[in-house]
Amino acid sequence: MVDKRRFLVTGGAGFIGSAVVRHLILNTSSCVCVVDKLTYAGNLESLAPVSDSDRYCFEQADICDKAALDRIFAEFRPTHVMHLAAESHVDRSIDGPGEFIQTNVVGTYTMLEAARKYFNTLDEQEKAAFRFHHISTDEVYGDLEGPEDFFRETTPYAPSSPYSASKASSDHLVRAWKRTFGLPTIVTNCSNNYGPYHFPEKLIPLVILHALDGKELPVYGKGLQIRDWLYVEDHARALCLVATKGVPGETYNIGGHNEKQNIEVVKKICELLDELVPRKDGVSYAEQIVFVKDRPGHDMRYAIDADKISRELGWKPVETFESGIRKTVEWYIAHKDDWCARVLSGEYKMERLGTGE
Repeated sequence: MVDKRRFLVTGGAGFIGSAVVRHLILNTSSCVCVVDKLTYAGNLESLAPVSDSDRYCFEQADICDKAALDRIFAEFRPTHVMHLAAESHVDRSIDGPGEFIQTNVVGTYTMLEAARKYFNTLDEQEKAAFRFHHISTDEVYGDLEGPEDFFRETTPYAPSSPYSASKASSDHLVRAWKRTFGLPTIVTNCSNNYGPYHFPEKLIPLVILHALDGKELPVYGKGLQIRDWLYVEDHARALCLVATKGVPGETYNIGGHNEKQNIEVVKKICELLDELVPRKDGVSYAEQIVFVKDRPGHDMRYAIDADKISRELGWKPVETFESGIRKTVEWYIAHKDDWCARVLSGEYKMERLGTGE
């Protein structure tokens, strides 16, 4: 049977987006169009494993650019939209919230309107197949108090940071476009992702690379904040499953079933580095850990109840935290002098400017 599915993936050069694109090209026969503005976190090198495919194309465009989106929808004619483009770093949202409102709220509105305009040109069979899948975060729920509490699809929203508030706003817009305009939308909220190609400002890659460079390993507060860690390739599988099998109007929470305190994560990374690339002085990398002042409004615990997606769509994570974090540390060790070096130096941005990308 010929695969006629055509996926428009916004933010496809980012961490999670590139994992989705790699999964689609390597594991299906679908066509994929990546739309990415190529901000600091967008890196075409993350798409290098699939960029030669004749089923892949790339459009450098801002999701706030209505004219560009209208053109891309009309030319590519997607059957599925997977909207991942977003500003996502909490610390950056505290320093400069305006950019988060623009990209995450205005950008999502612009995407929804472009999708609605395109959707209204489709025949009934095409409309029945079309999906707009909005990828969000568990941070929209705020944080949890008791150890038995979990985020469920019915958990009230209580965002704590400008980032999570902007994502909560975009979630509400997506649901409103389903109810008011009949656009077949689906929302997913995920826990903390980790894995290869993660931009080095995030906890796990930052700790790995700082450790290898002999730098301090900064941990907020006492490191007691708890996160549910999800390996990015498990998440990519879940997202593609939701996009194709999920029910319009529904929300699916995606989690890794791996609750860990931040300090546990940092110490585990140090333990793996001690094994794989021990320091020449024989001292553990854990000696580089330093505790720093906690950031404002820092949520203490996130934990996802992923029973719905497991029960209704049959998804479960393949990786445990132990297997996933080992793969991640090994990848960063292997790519420290190429992918990581070019990201940290900014060379990846200069290269795309030089080629007109």
